[in-house]
Amino acid sequence: MQNFLAVDTSGNYLTVVAVKNGKAFSSFIENCAMKHSVSLMTAVDEALKKAELSLDECDFFASVVGAGSFTGIRIGISVAKGFCSACNKPSLPITSFDVAAYNTVGGKLLCIVDALHDCYYACGYEDGEVVYPPAYLTEEEVLALVESGYKLVSCQSAPIAKKTELCLVDPVAGLEKAAIALAAKNAFAPLTAVYVRKSSAEINLGK
Repeated sequence: MQNFLAVDTSGNYLTVVAVKNGKAFSSFIENCAMKHSVSLMTAVDEALKKAELSLDECDFFASVVGAGSFTGIRIGISVAKGFCSACNKPSLPITSFDVAAYNTVGGKLLCIVDALHDCYYACGYEDGEVVYPPAYLTEEEVLALVESGYKLVSCQSAPIAKKTELCLVDPVAGLEKAAIALAAKNAFAPLTAVYVRKSSAEINLGK
């Protein structure tokens, strides 16, 4: 499977990667928070045109399913699901942690997403495999894992960088590499949002 379209609307940025015959073309908007719904289809169209790739030519469609923005995640999943349904092609779920992990070389990696209020969504990897399941951690818990030997990795800057080394990786290259690696592992599955922590509305409802 050499042709695919992958989207990432889980963070402040927006990434679309179109790959045709193993060659990648992308559309990236660095600051797209709260605008994914109005920017995504334009970015998809731009990436497909660069690649000279049609939706029908795609072998599969991928979307980042979390962790990250609740609203952003749903937007990306909905669009990818629509393409899968229209073209009768399989879907490939990718986590935001995969995007960081598959664009980093070697060692024990702790991939994080800023969850605000000195807390983080985190997932640990070693040799491309998850060794620490996705979790919602305090800054202190993240720092403790770093002390135990994990290298801290993220696609976006985070406040914790003031206290320890944080390796920032390219979200565009990461999305491409994650899609290729997971497709090779035949990790195709339904696109279901990964919510490491309940939304504020759900928390308030529980109270």
